[in-house]
Amino acid sequence: MRPKILVLNSHILVLFYVIAVLAAMLRGPVVKAFSRTSISASGRKQQIARTLSTHLLSSTSRPNNDIVAARLETQAAKRAARAKTMEEIRERNLRLKRLISTEADNNSGGDGSYPIPSLFAVRVSVCQELREELRMNGREKRGRAFVEMGSDGTKSLRGLKAEVHAFFRALRRSTYVLSAALPEVAEDGSIVSPTDIETDPVNATSHFMPLNSDEDVERAFRLAEELYGDAARDGDRLKRPSLLLHVAKDPNAPPPPPPPKYLEGIADPTQTESMTMLSFYAFPPEEVKDPEEFAASLRKKWKDFGALGRIYVAYEGTNAQMSVPTNVLENFLDCCRSIPELGSYMENDINIDPIPLSMEEFQIAGDMNGKPAPPFKALHVRVRNKIVADGLDEALDWQSAGYDMPPLEWHKKLKEAREKRASGTDDAETPLIFDCRNTYETDVGTFDGAKALGTENFRDSWEVFKEELAEKPKDTPIMTFCTGGIRCVKVGAYLTQEMGFTNVSRLAGGIIAYDRTLNANVTEDEESMFKGVNYVFDGRVGRQITDDAMGECVTCGCKANLLSNCANNNCHRRMVQCETCRTAYIGACSEACKQRVLSSGMTRHGMLPTDEATGSSIKYDNLDDYSAGHTSPAPSLYREIEANTAAHLATGAHMVSGASQGRLLTQLASMTREGRILELGTFTGYATCAFIEGAANAAEVLGVTDSALPGGRGGGPFVMTLERDSRAIDLAASHLRIMSEYGISEEAAEAACRMRGKNGQVEQVTEDSVTVSYGNSVGCELMKVNDALATVEEMSRGDGDVRTAPFDIVFVDADKTRLLEYVEACVTSDKLLKKGGLIVVDNVLWKGLVLGSSGDGMSQADIDKEEDGLDDNALKKNRRARKLAGLMHKFNSAVVQDDRLEVVLLPIRDGLSCIRKK
Repeated sequence: MRPKILVLNSHILVLFYVIAVLAAMLRGPVVKAFSRTSISASGRKQQIARTLSTHLLSSTSRPNNDIVAARLETQAAKRAARAKTMEEIRERNLRLKRLISTEADNNSGGDGSYPIPSLFAVRVSVCQELREELRMNGREKRGRAFVEMGSDGTKSLRGLKAEVHAFFRALRRSTYVLSAALPEVAEDGSIVSPTDIETDPVNATSHFMPLNSDEDVERAFRLAEELYGDAARDGDRLKRPSLLLHVAKDPNAPPPPPPPKYLEGIADPTQTESMTMLSFYAFPPEEVKDPEEFAASLRKKWKDFGALGRIYVAYEGTNAQMSVPTNVLENFLDCCRSIPELGSYMENDINIDPIPLSMEEFQIAGDMNGKPAPPFKALHVRVRNKIVADGLDEALDWQSAGYDMPPLEWHKKLKEAREKRASGTDDAETPLIFDCRNTYETDVGTFDGAKALGTENFRDSWEVFKEELAEKPKDTPIMTFCTGGIRCVKVGAYLTQEMGFTNVSRLAGGIIAYDRTLNANVTEDEESMFKGVNYVFDGRVGRQITDDAMGECVTCGCKANLLSNCANNNCHRRMVQCETCRTAYIGACSEACKQRVLSSGMTRHGMLPTDEATGSSIKYDNLDDYSAGHTSPAPSLYREIEANTAAHLATGAHMVSGASQGRLLTQLASMTREGRILELGTFTGYATCAFIEGAANAAEVLGVTDSALPGGRGGGPFVMTLERDSRAIDLAASHLRIMSEYGISEEAAEAACRMRGKNGQVEQVTEDSVTVSYGNSVGCELMKVNDALATVEEMSRGDGDVRTAPFDIVFVDADKTRLLEYVEACVTSDKLLKKGGLIVVDNVLWKGLVLGSSGDGMSQADIDKEEDGLDDNALKKNRRARKLAGLMHKFNSAVVQDDRLEVVLLPIRDGLSCIRKK
């Protein structure tokens, strides 16, 4: 978190100024901004303070990947705390279950004594007002809980409330008071409530006593114990000490705050008939004090609207591209305008697309992995170092960024400039018009007369401007534009403050605002000065403004304006392609990518063209390609895991499970009873992620996707994975954290891809275990072990530090020389693997060499022939491979003859043995 900067009085400010000047003599850049003549005197003080604070705190500034790493660390800590709480609750519940099952319920002994059970039975009821306010379900309105004797729940008010919350979770959201009463006992030993406290509060007062302190709680449970003792001596059939507990709304609690005005009369966003695309940005002068907290507040506020989109928050401001249900659009706009950090600082208010998308159009308006998809699928509010990466060493004064020219004035200026150019009368008053977007955007559309910067990244713009404007007078009229206006704020600030130009203007609201304004304010025959397609940063990729084909088809070179990404997921390049080539190349950018698409069985529309549609059939060279071509493609994240493995652990790249096997593992996990998987041999996390994905599917079937805490060691959907290689653990942990934050979306693939970028890095794991969660249902724990078999045998016995509820699947991709020991540990105890559970063993065909180990094995002549000409290193590898193949053959032969097991060996990749424990 950025340290808070104290407001400086004039004396201290002058002192800092002197210090900064002295520092500049030694190090240079500190006071660079102080001499800017374009800043007013009042603004100069703010600029001095901002520059000083930026310089003095430069050591604390961090790039985006560090911010993301810090956020992931915080989230991991929260998840670990949640997991710990979950484990404590589960352990408590298991302990209570054991106590109930083993508790003696016989009558008093011969010496007149009576047994005291270890648990109190507490019957809880909730008042009608709270039930309605919290919308409690039937299970939560009235029920029974057990409290262990001597626990904190019998000694303190806080402990008792914690026990109540374990069963009545909705009560955590409210303030309430407790009262207790002793029960009446029926002849069958069941508890009978005394006079009802709600229907007859006057008579009930004598029965129920308020619990306002720890002493009151202790007294209530002491009376319950005494009542049980009296009942036991009198021969009554009270099974255990019991207490009645009533939960009522606190009459002294402050009333809940009224809903904000922007929610008054709001429609149901789920009933909307269309979605409206919009964007906005804001640079508040005082900056965003705490971006993480602000991002969390935006998520909370916008949840009520069903809003979707991608929003970046930084100290400098906010940048948002969103889609909002049209029936709550006005409420949403009022909400944004009421937020201090947005409000009046949203330049040109909010850019709203003029034509809403029907729900049917919205579902196919975007592009995801070559398939039609919504422009946005979820609401993502993320903290970044900057809301637009500009590459500048220090922040400028974004409030001083030139003239914000309204769209209609812009339209008029461009028409005048075009007429001057056409008549040859352009002069020094004719403005220079710069398109501040990147090449892939300018290729498909731009304003008439504009000059593109030709950059691939926005941060490259400054060198282009220096070159283009090197010989221009400082009063040269300069007009700039971009998609929504935010980049031109930074360009305007740079041109005026860094380069000293005095006549800089920018298109207010960018191309989006121009398009909307022109549609609303001019006649249909008025010509748009923007030609072609406006590239937009959502799943739609581009919005066509005119029919002009500005781009060049990547495959044939003809004029085109259709924007897309290559259908080959391993390429996925942004490209312009004409309709003819898009059909002929099945959405791919080249013949090579087209063949890759054909072999992987995926096209832009999700299915290969049929024989009837194309007039020809697809030719496959082998069964592996045919199988891959008819297997559902894996999400892009898995492709990036493979690429990261090749980049960071090249020697083990061949060990990754791969698409076909990964899809099988996901399906096996999806079909389990509880979604619990133990993986032995994590490597870089490919199979782990596949298992997590499958466990989430199982959780959905089980209906536990909205659980308060994800599964863990004690029960629920959970993937535990063991690995010994530190380098593999580092890489796997990074992949698991990405999946935890982004799921299996394209954003997850992008985050994984960044691990191979210029600034890409793999965070080193120093702990013995890493815990993450997937959604609200699946927990995952990556453990570093020295000997996986020793840990597994310990878990099987149930006598070590690692104790878990049994698993549905145990996946063995570990030491190939001890496979039989792993299977034995799973079979001999139900503490590790459930009865009927599955053991899946990888590499059981060992590159096909098991054939040479079957029967009488290879003859010496065949071995000599195979080894002829091999150098010593290759000879050593060959003999080791044959030895391991022999061990694999012995393993396969042993398990198929074991009466305790049922085996199916699948020839997928290097062979999978699926072994069911009978």
